[in-house]
Amino acid sequence: MRLGEIYDFLDALSPFATQASWDNSGLQIGARSAAIERIYLSLDVDRALVEAAEKHSLIITHHPLIFSGLKQLDFSRYPSNLIQTIVRKNIALIAMHTNFDLSHLNAYVARKLGFEIALTKDFVAYCDIDESFEALTCKVKNVLGIKHLRVVQTCEHVKRCALTTGAGGDLIRTVEADCFLTGDLKYHQALEAKENGLSLIDIGHFESEAYFGACLSEHLKNLPLKAIISNSKNPFQHI
Repeated sequence: MRLGEIYDFLDALSPFATQASWDNSGLQIGARSAAIERIYLSLDVDRALVEAAEKHSLIITHHPLIFSGLKQLDFSRYPSNLIQTIVRKNIALIAMHTNFDLSHLNAYVARKLGFEIALTKDFVAYCDIDESFEALTCKVKNVLGIKHLRVVQTCEHVKRCALTTGAGGDLIRTVEADCFLTGDLKYHQALEAKENGLSLIDIGHFESEAYFGACLSEHLKNLPLKAIISNSKNPFQHI
């Protein structure tokens, strides 16, 4: 397939125009006319993936490798070193970030937790549930495989739950729910939520978005190309 055909398919699936204003989703490296022989799906681009990927492939990631403007390409440092190898191997790169959160990933994680989305607003998915806060935390730990949770508890029972995969702390002021599930929460965001009566459960940036490959692969089955899911690793270690 041509890269342009795949890009158009992905754009119809999850329109790139719906990404957040600060995001950089879309075609990052490659020409629409390029012939693509296989697809790799990954949360991030790292050295292991780039070295393992075969020539004339397409890597589709959740997080953009090129996020802000590059003023120079220092091939001894990230991300320029990976860009150099990608170009040398004639590999294309597409990022599906906040547009895919909005269209698919929030709903995918909600379903894993046994919830259905009732409303989506400003990249926040709202689910009507009826669970105690304790039961909800236990479910999150078991389903997402998080051994220890950081939480802010302001209620005993949760009827409306809000969810944003990745880092949604900046959205706290807009959330209208009993509890907000998101990752990368900061101290002052937790303090603000507590004072305003909003419970928080930090579901982890990596842990909440690690399903990107599995989620997208469900929609690529009809393409005449093999989609290989890469096992992205959390850059953090717990000791």
